[in-house]
Amino acid sequence: MAGSAVKPTGIECPYDESELIVSKTDLKGRITYANDVFLRLAKYPRSEVIGAPHSLIRHPDMPRCVFKMLWDTIQTKKELFAYIVNMARDGDHYWVFAHVTPTLDANRNVVGFHSNRRKPDLAQLKKIQPIYTELLAEENRHDNRKDGMLRGYDMLANMLKGKGLDYDEFVFSL
Repeated sequence: MAGSAVKPTGIECPYDESELIVSKTDLKGRITYANDVFLRLAKYPRSEVIGAPHSLIRHPDMPRCVFKMLWDTIQTKKELFAYIVNMARDGDHYWVFAHVTPTLDANRNVVGFHSNRRKPDLAQLKKIQPIYTELLAEENRHDNRKDGMLRGYDMLANMLKGKGLDYDEFVFSL
């Protein structure tokens, strides 16, 4: 599968702003559903996606601290909007504006997660990319990956605190 064996190509996968990328995962982040748009952009057959970790499409330029914030938020039964760059099976990439929500059962227990993603506005991406570059640089300054992620998370939290915004408010302010 993708992981570290695939290197980013720098080539962006085109898709239309009217297209919606949809996936669902179980509590551990393993994919239980992926629509045809997801499969086409990720360049994986359904048989290799279902049951695989959603990190299958994680791009190495994406700060891990954003995923920590995402997981911390959705595990508390809250939704989150985030800009994310994903990597296709062949190393190509595509940016998304993701809306991630917990899936609740009748007793309001979290039983999985659901994400709808659409094409982000280019002007907003130009604002988020330098921030992600700084966060990633902070993460990579540390020898220990977990420490790096936590320092990046602290950096992100401090930036948001300084703006008086949570992440959702921040992304909608771009």
